[in-house]
Amino acid sequence: MFFLVATTSVLCQDSVPHGDLQPYFDQARKFRNQNKIDLALETLNTAANEAEKNEDLKSLIDSLHELALLYLKLDKEGDTEFYWDRASVLLKDIAYPYGDAMHKYIESILLYRSDRNFQSLFMLNEAKQLNNDRNFYNNLLLIEAKVYLNLEKYESATKNLNSLVVNTDVYEKEYLATQAYLTLAELYLKTGNLSESAKNGEDALTLAQNNGFLEEVKEANRLLSTTYEKLGLYQKSLVNSQNLVQLKDSIFTIDKNKIEVKTADKITDDYKTEEIARQEKKIEELTESQNRSELTAILTSAFLIIISLLAVTLYRNNQIKLKTNDLLQTKNKELQIARDGAVQAMEAKTNFLSTVSHELRTPLYAVTGLTHLLLEEEPQAHQKEHLKALKFSGDYLLNFINDILHINKIDANKLEPLNMEFNLKKVIKEVINSLTQSAKTNNTKLTLEYDPEIPGQLISDPLKLSQIFMNLIGNSIKFTKGGEVRVIAKLLNKIEDDVTIYFEVSDNGIGISKEKQQSIFEGFEQGSIQINREYGGTGLGLTIVKSLLGLFNSKIELESNLGEGSSFFFEIKMKSMDDLPEGDITFEITPRDYDFKGLHLLIVEDNKINQVITKKMLSKKEMTSDIANNGHEAITLAKENVYDAILMDIHMPGISGEEATIEIRKFNQDTPIIALTAISLDDSLESFYAAGCNDVVTKPFKPEVFYQKIGENIFDKKIKSSLT
Repeated sequence: MFFLVATTSVLCQDSVPHGDLQPYFDQARKFRNQNKIDLALETLNTAANEAEKNEDLKSLIDSLHELALLYLKLDKEGDTEFYWDRASVLLKDIAYPYGDAMHKYIESILLYRSDRNFQSLFMLNEAKQLNNDRNFYNNLLLIEAKVYLNLEKYESATKNLNSLVVNTDVYEKEYLATQAYLTLAELYLKTGNLSESAKNGEDALTLAQNNGFLEEVKEANRLLSTTYEKLGLYQKSLVNSQNLVQLKDSIFTIDKNKIEVKTADKITDDYKTEEIARQEKKIEELTESQNRSELTAILTSAFLIIISLLAVTLYRNNQIKLKTNDLLQTKNKELQIARDGAVQAMEAKTNFLSTVSHELRTPLYAVTGLTHLLLEEEPQAHQKEHLKALKFSGDYLLNFINDILHINKIDANKLEPLNMEFNLKKVIKEVINSLTQSAKTNNTKLTLEYDPEIPGQLISDPLKLSQIFMNLIGNSIKFTKGGEVRVIAKLLNKIEDDVTIYFEVSDNGIGISKEKQQSIFEGFEQGSIQINREYGGTGLGLTIVKSLLGLFNSKIELESNLGEGSSFFFEIKMKSMDDLPEGDITFEITPRDYDFKGLHLLIVEDNKINQVITKKMLSKKEMTSDIANNGHEAITLAKENVYDAILMDIHMPGISGEEATIEIRKFNQDTPIIALTAISLDDSLESFYAAGCNDVVTKPFKPEVFYQKIGENIFDKKIKSSLT
């Protein structure tokens, strides 16, 4: 028996171990995209024979998946599920992440086709976690965009499709771009933007005709016929309609459809016939190895008994099965409704936090920016005192917003620990140095007890570790006046390059009562209302610590007595890099002085107050600037003028900053673009960079960070370019 193969747009890639079978998969993919399904089936039939002969289990699984997807293209969902089920059996006996990813990808398409969109999105997200191949990821983006279109989440769909329009896929660049243009045309038709629908439809038609994508040529003509009719361009609509009719009624198309159905049915029949032959061969081998007469009698008796039992119980089993299926369907519907409700509730929470974050950060940018500018204009002594108080209040509110968003990002599984080389002692010292002034204010002594046996170079996430220590040490300082805060780092064990390190932050401050120790790690908990009023703060620091340690599979523990102090301790496993020379590896930007005089920048910002503040901050460094009120103006100004850099706001009415950046990169690849945005919970830095941004500065920002980013992206980039 052999398994037949049908290719899909995600399987012919260098991360899939096809080996000698790769040419078959490449050829089949070409046939599939040109809608030559019968040729694709025949090519993959040969590949399946080879996989069976070589006992190549992974290629066999890939063959089943490709066959399942190709039958989907023929709208034979029954055959798709048939081969998908057989792949499930093989995947149980082998560790094959790519095969698991493809399995979930196919399931997501089946869910999408049955209009179960939230479940489809869930399966797509699980598939993303199992494989990060670029071609695979691009095809996931395409299906995800179509699901978003079904859910009327047009902005999310547009973001995915715009990235596919300019994709750099090694295998299917033109095919993916064609599909993206078609889906954009459908989206704009659905939202009433008929001119954009027509433009994308024409782009899709051109690409499809140039590359022989016959199915996409038909779809483009169908969309254009409808769009031009709604625009009142009846002559153009008639041309596309006639093209569509001609394509559908052509002898070639009719014969082709007959051949495809005949080939598909023949392959399925051959598969089942071979399975029967294989079972018969096994029976023959068993018969020959035993006494023929005795074995025949035994097998005949057993067969008759089994047939009799099956006949008796078949009716009863069918009745039970029918009742069970009815019950399961009812329960499944209830579970689906509950699951959809939970997903919608999580989305509502995420959208709310995203909106609140952006709406608060935008006026905060005005508060902190104007305060900074006023402090630099040599105010009077009593005014300076008020301005510093205003700056402190703005910073406090910003930290509060950041804490809430940080916790929700962790809860939404949007944070993962990084793995990078760093010097642990330097990380802890930098945190202690940054908190020295707070300790002096409270007359508190800060000490570090660091085990010299800890390897100099480690691999983990220094940024999240510094956040943990910043919250723990800062918390101890706040509640310890005239006392001592001790920070301890001790090597527990080291096996080859695996090390376990014990950390402790202890103080002799006010302590925590036994009753409050159970809830102190919950959000907004500070022991009591009186403590909150006396010491201030949001009570989120320990909640963030607990959440961050969860990312390291670690748990924080507490020992405390009221009036005697507290000790927080935990363990983290890391990797050692003993082979590297010990030294300080910093993960922070080293400040530099730049001469900004004479630079000319473009500010893209829809908020008038923010425009004034940003322009004023540039002029303080003798830089000039133009202002674009939205993304369309930004594209026009970038075409007509030469700028040293572009400061791009992301959230704007009309087209977003990401979309404007994508358009600018089509004609300008060199000018640095810095995303200057009040980033929210739902935003992704990866999508900013994918759109073409060189860097990101979060509003409200520290002025020194703002100037540093401008200098790096203008001057450092020029130095690198001259060296290359």
